[in-house]
Formats: sequence, structure tokens, C-alpha cells
Amino acid sequence: MAGAVAVVFAALLLTRTVGNEYVFFAGYVVLQFVVLATAWNILGGYAGYVNFGSGAFFAAGAYTSVALIQAFEAPLLVQVLAAAAVAGAMGFLVGALTLRLRGIFFSIATVAIAVICETVVINWSFVGGARGIAIFQPEAPAAFVSYNRMLFVAMTCFAVLAVGLARFVESSWIGRGLRAIRDNEEAAESVGVPTLRLKLVAATLSGALMGVAGAPFPLYMSFIEPVSAFSLNYAVSALAMPLIGGTASWLGPVIGAVLLGTAQQVVTVTVSSELNVLVVGLVLVGFVVAAPQGILGLAQRLSGRGGASR
Repeated sequence: MAGAVAVVFAALLLTRTVGNEYVFFAGYVVLQFVVLATAWNILGGYAGYVNFGSGAFFAAGAYTSVALIQAFEAPLLVQVLAAAAVAGAMGFLVGALTLRLRGIFFSIATVAIAVICETVVINWSFVGGARGIAIFQPEAPAAFVSYNRMLFVAMTCFAVLAVGLARFVESSWIGRGLRAIRDNEEAAESVGVPTLRLKLVAATLSGALMGVAGAPFPLYMSFIEPVSAFSLNYAVSALAMPLIGGTASWLGPVIGAVLLGTAQQVVTVTVSSELNVLVVGLVLVGFVVAAPQGILGLAQRLSGRGGASR
């Protein structure tokens, strides 16, 4: 708890002491990836069900916000809560339909869900359809110089919430059951683990957190259209960051998101934003070959060797 408060306080302090606006623009993206990677890991890392449809849940949160802004000019907190509810319900329904599938069949089904959701949004004129829609930021609260700085602090809070939830799941009976499913689902069922129920819980939590990550996106960008909301970058990054950091612990997705998210922002500024997915792909291939258990697994292996040599 004290660590979470310290992180939020540090974010608030940055908004008062750093003058470069791009720091908050880029920092928001990195924190957004922390939430996405942590959300993906609850189902993909702990339970071993690889979800390629992360972009659909992210976009569901974003377009829930757009619909509420268009209809009611709802404040950000209402947008985020509604996005979590919609994306969580979507995760539950998708899970109920697909979690009886295993391996590559489940992964292919999640890709299909993303395609279906994008088609629906493209044909929904109320939220801009294929043309997209401009969303104007409201006045920044008095405590902040700009609205983007406020969004940076808000996303810090969401990242802290997501990581805290992942830590709770990992250490609870839910996490133990999900790990049993990942290791051997048939054996877990044979000893009474409620496998389907646990997978539905994981799918709901994962979907809800991805919706939270997407909810502020329209206000952050001031414009949203299907190509950006359903970007391949979100699906690839949500999968790659936990794999690079390590899927066995809540800390792995955080490490992967901070490292890879920061690298993407550096590439965007120095080279081209179009190379983001390429950077993610190259780094992921490198880690799959050199450190298949991620940075945490590599660190544990090296420390083990060091201890053995002593």
C-alpha cells in the first residue's frame, strides 16, 4: 500500500517539476502498456491461454468512453468504470464461448473476436464509424498545467491498481488454480479444481483491465478511428511485454512494459513510429531464443549459476 501511494505521489510531483510536455505524453503510453501487459498476463501468463485479441478489449474501453462522451459528456471516472464493466462483460462472454477450446484454437478464436468488434465499430456512425471522430479535451483541473498531465496521473493510478490486482490474484487460491490449469488442465480437473470457473474469472478480470487501459485513449489522442483503436501494436505488445519480462510473476509484465514501451517511444522520436511493431517483434524473437522465460527467468538462472559456482 505504501509503495502504491509513493508511486502516485511521484507521478504528481513530476507534473509539478518537469516542464517538457512530451514526458507525460510518452509516460502515459508506457503506463498504458503496464496495464495492458498486466491484464494479458492474468489469463495468458497464469492460466496459459494466449489471447491475440487484446486490441478488441482495449478498443471496447475506448469506444465505450466515446459513446458516453457523445451521449452524456460523462466525466473520465464514469467512462473508466463503464469501460471496465463493458470490457469485463465482453471478457466473460468471450470466455464462455471460447475457453473450452485449447491451444491454438483458442488463440484463433480471439483473433476472430477482434475482427468482429472492429467491423461493428466501422459501421457504427454514432461513434464516428470508419471516418473516426474528434474528441475535445475538457479544461484541465486547477491542480494540473494541462489535461495530458492529469491523464498521466490517472493512468499511473490505473497501473498501480492493475498491478495490485495481479499480485492479489497471483498469491490467492485463484492464482494457484490458474497455474494448475497452465501446467496440466486435465490433472487439475481430476483433483477438483473448478477450471472453467477460474478461467472465466481470469478472462473477466483481464478484459476489464484492458478496457480501463483503453478508456482514456480518446481524450488522450483527441481523435479516434478504428485503425488506431484496433491497432496491431496493442495486441502484439500486450503479448510480447509479459513474455519479455516473464509471465510467472506480476513483476514480469511491468518490467517488459517499461523496457519495451520506453524503447518504442525512443524509436518513435528518433526514427519512425511505423517501426514500433518491428521493434517489438525483433526483441520478442531475441528473448524467445535467448531467454524463453523472460528477464526474471534469466535473472533467476544466472543467480542460480552464481550461487552454484560459489
